[in-house]
Amino acid sequence: MKSTVKRYGLYSALTLIVLFALAWIIGAGSDYGTQETIGYISIVVALSFVFFGIKHFRDAVNGGNVSFGMALKIGVLISLFASVAFGFLDIVYKLINPEFTTEYYDTMVEQVKTTVPAEQLDAKLAEMESQRELFSNPILSFLLMAFTVFIIGFIISLLSSLVLQRKKVSS
Repeated sequence: MKSTVKRYGLYSALTLIVLFALAWIIGAGSDYGTQETIGYISIVVALSFVFFGIKHFRDAVNGGNVSFGMALKIGVLISLFASVAFGFLDIVYKLINPEFTTEYYDTMVEQVKTTVPAEQLDAKLAEMESQRELFSNPILSFLLMAFTVFIIGFIISLLSSLVLQRKKVSS
């Protein structure tokens, strides 16, 4: 199990890094909504290795059988690789582009000013300011980004485990 988790976890993490770099280069002039969509697609594509890792373990390592619990464990462990990689990517990106948080915040403030009713605007801006402080803290930012990827990975692990579980057939 360890070698399967390591192999597919690294595939997942490396895929996420490559897709992140490509999205950064190609999507440089895109609006934040488009970049966010590309980011989530990249996460799901990278986490597809959860499915392939569980399938590999079931078919090539474990004689065609895997319980739901074991499959889920493998999927979650593979997801951890991508989660940690994405958390580090977030920190590295903010080191490379230290103005990102300010630019993103300013863009969101402008968007909120045009969409939120005037009587709710001050409360919404105060909420956004507190979130801005959270994203400025590298540790909290790492944890939030890693947790986001982990939650998506957990869902993919659950679904993959349901699809790929196979019990031993008694003769």
